[in-house]
Amino acid sequence: LKSEMTSTKASAVADWAARQNVACTRLDYSGHGQSSGRFEDGRISHWLDEVDAVVATLTDGPQVLVGSSTGGYLALLLLRRYLEKSANAAAKIRALVLIAPAWDLTTALMWDRFPESARRAIAEQGVYLRPSEYGDGPYAITRGFIEDGKQHLIGPKGFDPGRRIIVLHGLQDADVPWEHTLDLVSILTGDHVEVEARPDGDHRLSTPEDIALMLQKVGEALGA
Repeated sequence: LKSEMTSTKASAVADWAARQNVACTRLDYSGHGQSSGRFEDGRISHWLDEVDAVVATLTDGPQVLVGSSTGGYLALLLLRRYLEKSANAAAKIRALVLIAPAWDLTTALMWDRFPESARRAIAEQGVYLRPSEYGDGPYAITRGFIEDGKQHLIGPKGFDPGRRIIVLHGLQDADVPWEHTLDLVSILTGDHVEVEARPDGDHRLSTPEDIALMLQKVGEALGA
């Protein structure tokens, strides 16, 4: 959320892919980075359609989806969408490598955790300016964003991903609690999820050691 395709982890994946002679496609959602639009107009629906369009039109062959936080959530939603279409559509996705996936972002990680003052601001004023600890200003969380998110819940029903899901998560993550990944493991059926805990890791998992592990897992997923 509010990250860009030129950020540390995405750039590391692109550089690694170039060295491995493997194609890599990155994107900025609308309202992010080099894409047009305003962040406050963003919706999970919009971003999912954008990811879908990029994967469908700009990539060839089976893909390993790599997503951090909101990107991890969108990777899961895209996989579910393709599974609901057909087995052939789902075959486009070989595996997922997720870093602290913020699944059910607008409910479990936002609305359910917001203080009453924030909920009141959304209900009465249509927006809550959520403080950020990353030096990028407050995040405008709108009523439309929260309402749209209800259409894209993974829990409590879950689904069977049918392929390898690798999750890296820092135990010191203050934005997406470690327990949130444990809940994901419990609702994704088929025993496809592998979790690697980083004892000293925060939400971003951007240390050289974290990035090395992420790239190792991407390499494993490519060979899965």
